[in-house]
Amino acid sequence: MHKYIGNVIEIIYMDRKGKITQRKIEVLAVKDGRVRAKCLQLGAPRIFLESNILSMKICKGNRYAS
Repeated sequence: MHKYIGNVIEIIYMDRKGKITQRKIEVLAVKDGRVRAKCLQLGAPRIFLESNILSMKICKGNRYAS
């Protein structure tokens, strides 16, 4: 995940309750299994557990593509 710092990636994520969501995030930092990011759908900072990220891909082109 460290290589994605500063990039926008699309993730499929499972939250604590087992709900699966797909979202685009801008990765700000990665430390101790936690990914600090800005969720582009909510426009808010979020913390994601690296172990709960089921899939990810880097978004090509516009850095803030929707």
